[in-house]
Amino acid sequence: MSTSPSLLGRLSVGSVWSPKTIASASLTLVFLCGGVVGALVMDLGVHNRQRLPAFETSQGQTQYFEHLQKELNLTPAQAEQVKSILGDFWQYYRTVLSECRGRIDTILTPEQRLKFEQLLQDQKR
Repeated sequence: MSTSPSLLGRLSVGSVWSPKTIASASLTLVFLCGGVVGALVMDLGVHNRQRLPAFETSQGQTQYFEHLQKELNLTPAQAEQVKSILGDFWQYYRTVLSECRGRIDTILTPEQRLKFEQLLQDQKR
């Protein structure tokens, strides 16, 4: 039989590890654990819940209005007036964006228009 110590025996408390080895192993373990946790969080979609919906979407408009209503403690009459004013603003916003987009389209080449469309689609995501 062999008299060499087993792996557990060599890793026992009595053995001396170099500080560099301990530091390297610790950093590697922390890095790997962080990667696993990050992957799980991204997979669960937690990052998407923390982003507010785009301002021009109906969900974004609703959240913005509810935030104003809560923070300003609006009365029902005030809330209706603010909602109407915001509705007018959002309609104006859409009109201005549409007009600007049309003006930009008139000066672009067909290839540039395709790229411009792609940029706009990417921005909505």
